[in-house]
Amino acid sequence: MKKRIRLKPFVLPVVYSLFVVALLLTVFLTRNTFMKEMEEDETTYVSGSILDSYVPVVNLDMTLIRPYTNEKVKIGKDFYSYEDANENQTNSIIYYEDTYMQNSGVDYVGEEVFDVIAVLDGEVVEVKKEDLLGNVVTIRHDNNLISVYQSLGEVSVEKGEVITQGQVIGKSGTSEINKDLNNHLHFELIVAGQVQDPENYFDKKLNEIIQ
Repeated sequence: MKKRIRLKPFVLPVVYSLFVVALLLTVFLTRNTFMKEMEEDETTYVSGSILDSYVPVVNLDMTLIRPYTNEKVKIGKDFYSYEDANENQTNSIIYYEDTYMQNSGVDYVGEEVFDVIAVLDGEVVEVKKEDLLGNVVTIRHDNNLISVYQSLGEVSVEKGEVITQGQVIGKSGTSEINKDLNNHLHFELIVAGQVQDPENYFDKKLNEIIQ
C-alpha cells in the first residue's frame, strides 16, 4: 500500500505567491524594455525627420510689405479685376501675339534696375526660367499664402532656402510677354489658392489676410 504525501497547509499559498511574484516581475521587465525601445525610436524620429524638414511658422502679427524698397518704382500694369472701372481694366490687359490676356498680378516698373525683396518670411519652393516670363521665384509663406516674383533679371536665392522678410531675392529685369514695360517686376499674390490683387494686401497684418 502506497504512502500518500500530504502537504502542509502553508505550502500551497507560498507556491502560488512565488508564482505570482515571478509573473509580475517578468511583465515589469518586459514592459521596461519595450518602453525604452519606443523612447529610442521616437528620439530618432524627431531629430531625423521633423526637425530636418522644419519650416518656420509665419507670425500673424507680421505686416505684408512691398516687394521692393526703391521709392521711384511705380505701377506699370494693374491687376485685372471684373469689379474695376473700364479705365483700370484697360491698363490690366496684356497683349501678346494677337492675344489679349488678363493680368494676374501687378507689374512694377523702374527706370533703373532695382532690388526685389521677399514680402514675408518663408521658403523658396521653386526657381525657374521661362521663355515668356523670364526668371521666376515662388515663395511659400504658409499653407494659405504664396508670393510669386517674375521677370527677374538676377536671382539670389535657391530652391529650399528659408528666407526672411525683406531679404533680397533678385533684381528686376524683363520678360518676353511684357517686353513693352522694359525693366520691371511682375508680382503675384496667392491667398488660399486664389490669385488676388497685391495692392489690397500691402501694409496689412497676416491675421487680417489669413482666415
